[in-house]
Amino acid sequence: MPLIVAPINQEVKVIKILTDEKIKKYLESLGITVNSKITILSICGGNVICIVKDGRLALDRNIATKIFVA
Repeated sequence: MPLIVAPINQEVKVIKILTDEKIKKYLESLGITVNSKITILSICGGNVICIVKDGRLALDRNIATKIFVA
């Protein structure tokens, strides 16, 4: 399922990232890689606020729909 429809306050695992290499490298620098764990804090207006490792991130709708989790 895309990150944007993932359940709130539940840890999910990234299984696929469907973006170009430039954005993949940017997400990798933030700690979002295949097999990494993400916890969704809130979804507001399509924007996703999540916890990756020990930091909070805000991802916009376009990127959140291209990150698939299980």
